[in-house]
Amino acid sequence: MNSNPKKNILTRAGFAAIIGAPNAGKSTLVNALVGEKVSIVTHKVQTTRFQVRGIAMLKDPDDNDAQVILVDTPGIFKAGEDDRLGRSMVHAAWSGVSDSDATIHVVDAPGFLRVIDQEPTAQDKRAFKDTERVTAGLKKREEKTAFLALNKIDEIAHDRLLDVIAAFKNHDIYREIFLISALNYDGIGAMKLVLAQTMPKSPFLFPPDQAADIPSRLMAAEITREKLFLRLHDELPYASTVETEKWTRQKNGDIRIDQIIYVKRTSQKPIVLGKGGRTIRDIGAAARQDIQDWLGSKVHLFLFVKVREGWVDDRARYADSGLEFDV
Repeated sequence: MNSNPKKNILTRAGFAAIIGAPNAGKSTLVNALVGEKVSIVTHKVQTTRFQVRGIAMLKDPDDNDAQVILVDTPGIFKAGEDDRLGRSMVHAAWSGVSDSDATIHVVDAPGFLRVIDQEPTAQDKRAFKDTERVTAGLKKREEKTAFLALNKIDEIAHDRLLDVIAAFKNHDIYREIFLISALNYDGIGAMKLVLAQTMPKSPFLFPPDQAADIPSRLMAAEITREKLFLRLHDELPYASTVETEKWTRQKNGDIRIDQIIYVKRTSQKPIVLGKGGRTIRDIGAAARQDIQDWLGSKVHLFLFVKVREGWVDDRARYADSGLEFDV
């Protein structure tokens, strides 16, 4: 127990896994709870490939300080037998649940409602099945404290929320249901209080001013991958990746970062480069700005594009990202 000169008499610290179907808004929620960007967000499903840990400094209802380590996990979906990367990501998601003190199941409420109203898109149908997988998995782990976060409530009429809530209450596995819009911060304050109170009494596990537990080289690569998918999410297949090859601190304090964008086929390389190199320059400019804001230092970012056909079956690539290869 840590004493505090203020009225706080103890500190809390623990882990909360954020799980759900792809594109439910998990990474957006993590960023909202932390108060700054620690996880990338794009329109493309399965953007998060490994566990990203954001560190939120919160207050419980008694005004005690609580450090909640939010484990942003890959989306849970049905991975095919030949989809090694997919199987590894799903394994990482459930591992995050097993290692956490609490779990937040994030659901795209408008998409779920469209399924109820029999007006779903193809993505809504996939998300519905994936949501059922998450619910079934949580039932097998009833010893874990689970919360439900119905996300994007700003997009549907308030009275229709009752239909969505009723569908999940029947499962009887959620300690509490939160109605939120992670993008607009609606309902986030109430969630913070409950999460803080749920964490066990403990000294802090990380420095209070640390926002994320992720190596700088990896976070920089993730930021560039976000900009890559935001710019080319319709044209570029999911199986593309970014690696930080060199990281050099210069004498004047600036940082030079060399990164490689790997694509699977030669035909994809000109898509990333763009006419006259315009596309890759735009991606680099957007990534450089975010990396500078994150590091608080001037950054010189150099991007290169290479073809690596079999990277999804390269054991070393999984180890670098903290993913299990043999699952």
